[in-house]
Amino acid sequence: MTAVRVPALPAISSRLGRLPWGLYLAGALVVLLAIAVIAPQLLATHDPVALDYPAALRGPSWAHWFGTDESGRDLYSRVVFGARESLLIGLGATAVGIVLALVLGSLAALAIRPAAVVVDRFVEVMFAFPALLLALLLIAITGPSATTEIFAVGLGTAPGYARMIRGQILAAKNSGYVEAATALGHSRARIVRAHILPNALRPLVAVFALSVGQSIVWASSLSFLGLGVAPPSSEWGALLDAGRSYITQAGWLVVVPGLVIVAVALAATTIGRHLQSHLEKGER
Repeated sequence: MTAVRVPALPAISSRLGRLPWGLYLAGALVVLLAIAVIAPQLLATHDPVALDYPAALRGPSWAHWFGTDESGRDLYSRVVFGARESLLIGLGATAVGIVLALVLGSLAALAIRPAAVVVDRFVEVMFAFPALLLALLLIAITGPSATTEIFAVGLGTAPGYARMIRGQILAAKNSGYVEAATALGHSRARIVRAHILPNALRPLVAVFALSVGQSIVWASSLSFLGLGVAPPSSEWGALLDAGRSYITQAGWLVVVPGLVIVAVALAATTIGRHLQSHLEKGER
């Protein structure tokens, strides 16, 4: 009689068992944010713009989980509907910063020496200039708006990422596989395209995830200062800006959006660090 062979558990289950609980929580939060962006009405309990003045400035309760604002609007529903604008600003600012850093870092590492020196010095000047002042300068010139906020935050974060990309490309240029490709007679363009850039830019996957949380915090900070998206928008920074006038009598108007911003930033950082650790293990 042939023995029945019981199949082993899939390898993916053992890997999931080794994942930290923080990563599970971060993943669950990302799923909730995705729902809030795509279909916020599935999570919201009230109309986010419905005015109910008799219920103004009520604390958190079963009827209003996060309380109400000065116009009686449900704060939880406003946070849910504000996720789309807040995340789009964060993702847009991250994309602007990464693309600009990619251009500057690549030119500083791969261009001919005179041009590379000029770009390198330009990046150093931008890096030495405080990011907040750089963002404030751009906003002062163009005026506060969501688009300006995206470019201001992206411009402020680009120099640091440009220096990282430059270092990665220079390290790849001096690696053994590039020397081997050069010895085999491959052209410079082919070496850059097939060997240097794919290996040097691999860490950008983790950097992008890390930068999203940072960009959301920066954008919310600008809105809190009145330099970003203005109330009555439900963008999280705008909620902070609107709630600071009532911080002594209705502290939840500032505490709740602030905790949401911190939670999203921590989730993005957790996922980014896990990706970074995974990529570093793959390189060994």
